[in-house]
Amino acid sequence: ANNLALRRYGIASDRPDTRPAGGGARYVLLLNPDTVVPPTALRDLVAFLDAHPAIGVVGPKVLRPDGRLDLACRRSFPTPAVALYRMVGLSRLFPRSRRFGRYNLTYLDPDQPAEVDAVMGACMMVRSAAIEQAGLLDERFFLYGEDLDWALRIKQQGWKVVYYPQVMVLHHKGASSRRASERSLREFYRAMLIFYRKHYAAQTFFLVNWLIVTAIYLWGTVAYIRNQLRPKDLRRVSG
Repeated sequence: ANNLALRRYGIASDRPDTRPAGGGARYVLLLNPDTVVPPTALRDLVAFLDAHPAIGVVGPKVLRPDGRLDLACRRSFPTPAVALYRMVGLSRLFPRSRRFGRYNLTYLDPDQPAEVDAVMGACMMVRSAAIEQAGLLDERFFLYGEDLDWALRIKQQGWKVVYYPQVMVLHHKGASSRRASERSLREFYRAMLIFYRKHYAAQTFFLVNWLIVTAIYLWGTVAYIRNQLRPKDLRRVSG
């Protein structure tokens, strides 16, 4: 759906080496319908990008309804090592560790801006020039992973991605997908496979590749079984 809008308004084309016809917007905002945006948030994000021409993507501090930080609003790319620390629970046991806490960058001060690998697709502002170079969102992803993939491709073009907590947005996470928790879990692990195969598999020894892909399937199966054992009103919508 985001790609439809980007094509419709001439922000980007399917060929990243060609400039779109028309458009003219400096920035694009991706925003989920289950967010609440303060009155000055968009103005402040625009001003931040205007003041920092090397930044291609900026994301705000995203809060859950109970006031907790939505950890997904600042992330590292899920390399095999980062994903492993997450899956075996080391990221939860040692959230302040710069090695084990990289998945959600839990060792960073949530109130300080930081250059990161990726921010959250629920609310992210992207420079149009960066989109023109990196191309549109990869439509092989469905519910998860497309924002991570986009951020990686934008960074590969030389742009920075920044978490900017001076702007805060409320996110009623999962409101649109809770009734389909089984599909959400399936799509979460499918996105993990797509991302790994697209960006890391070619540089990984084939036996290690086999182990990683097998581990993703196993953890996906365990997550599904655990989710089925929960009461219906407590079932999770992601891994």
